[in-house]
Amino acid sequence: MGVQENGKSGTKKYRRMDSDSIEEEGDDHQQQQRTNNTRKYVLASAIFASFNSVLLGYDVGVMSGAILFIQEDLQITEVQVEVLVGILSIISLLGSLAGGKTSDAIGRKWTMAFAAIIFQTGAAIMALAPSFGVLMVGRLLAGVGIGFGVMIAPVYICEISPAVARGSLTSFPEIFINLGILLGYISNYAFSGLPVHINWRVMLAAGILPSVFIALALFVIPESPRWLVMKNRIDDARLVLLKIIEIESEVEERLAEIQLAAGNANAEKYEERAVWREMLNPSPGVRRMLITGCGIQCFQQITGIDATVYYSPTIFKDAGIESNAELLAATVAVGFTKTIFILIAIFLIDRLGRKPLLYVSTIGMTICLFSLGFTLSVLGNGPVGIRLAILSVCGNVAFFSVGIGPVCWVLTSEIFPLRLRAQASAIGAVGSRVSSGVVAMSFLSITRAITVGGTFFVFAAISALSVAFVYTCVPETKGKSLEEIEQLFHIERQWEGGEMELGDVEHLVQKQ
Repeated sequence: MGVQENGKSGTKKYRRMDSDSIEEEGDDHQQQQRTNNTRKYVLASAIFASFNSVLLGYDVGVMSGAILFIQEDLQITEVQVEVLVGILSIISLLGSLAGGKTSDAIGRKWTMAFAAIIFQTGAAIMALAPSFGVLMVGRLLAGVGIGFGVMIAPVYICEISPAVARGSLTSFPEIFINLGILLGYISNYAFSGLPVHINWRVMLAAGILPSVFIALALFVIPESPRWLVMKNRIDDARLVLLKIIEIESEVEERLAEIQLAAGNANAEKYEERAVWREMLNPSPGVRRMLITGCGIQCFQQITGIDATVYYSPTIFKDAGIESNAELLAATVAVGFTKTIFILIAIFLIDRLGRKPLLYVSTIGMTICLFSLGFTLSVLGNGPVGIRLAILSVCGNVAFFSVGIGPVCWVLTSEIFPLRLRAQASAIGAVGSRVSSGVVAMSFLSITRAITVGGTFFVFAAISALSVAFVYTCVPETKGKSLEEIEQLFHIERQWEGGEMELGDVEHLVQKQ
């Protein structure tokens, strides 16, 4: 304790502070500084890794308006419009399938760079295309690049994020997709006044600009420590973990856990054929993971979100809006709504958990899709119908963005064990892209057969099924490490919707 001195006045004065207290305060200050630096570094890495997602979002948003002018300039048919819009999602499955193998071979970081290069090449070809055939070539390349990008970004962010913030950080790609969609809508509105043979080219060419930020990202973000362990680059993995783990004493413990998750204490590499064999003939636990991961990816798309985004001008035209300028202005409102609610989701996903947000999202989407179908089928054209149609579309994208939009990618990036994560996430991304492409390529044809309103009644019914899927097949993963989440799927009652205490999961991990 401090030494006290009695003065004449009887007051006590401390001659010195306790040396132990000073040391403790110094240690606390250093730890707080390390924590702040670590959080900033992980946040910056997640942001830069998400820039590829802007490309996907921009393409989705800009094509919804650009297609109006492409159809007029190149004189393409309605079937060609469907193919042009939907083929990107279908062809992106090639990138997603190749993405797992590529990311395991060259790393998560350089797979993101490869995705950006392919997409930018396709975007440049589309902007300069003199005919529908050349436009399709660029579209195919852009689709492959997007397939790589949507598969690898969530995996990378998941592998560098601490458990407490993993949900929020892994949602970043979805945020940037929404930002890209909004920028695409704004680009449509801003350049729509140019001559018809120029405006759509400028709209598409503007999508090349994010490549500058992606190039910068390569000099900032580290490689995934889990990938480094898979390659037996243990020292490199340790250096990365020192940058992304707040408490330095936990680095070795986390490194040992990753090595065990990779296969054994020496992190021996699994052969690719063994990985595919395990997924094609899965154990009960892996089968549950595949059902949950692929199922949530498919439901994300077959509830019609891409139809709502790609064809929002068509929806609003059916509701009664006539001029192109008003149609594009309405889509900007949709883009703002989508972006605002994805930001809200970021603050909720690690507080409320994945499953509550999925319930709110799927139930809300069901109501909004039914409302849109009712508005277009019963109320018809007129001021009231237009307002309700815009409100229903904005409500649908809001509920999507606050739940199944970001949570889908969070779940599929965290539920699979390390040895299967890249390939299994690729399969999930393929399911998402195929579903998206089928919806986008068939929407106009279906609306001709059963009307636009009837189509959204179908989407509402599918959305209602997604509520049941969430209840039966999606466990809560909030606050659990990736290794603990793996154990959830090996316990049948937990996968079927029960809740397990975190301590029980930790006991299972230690037991194994």
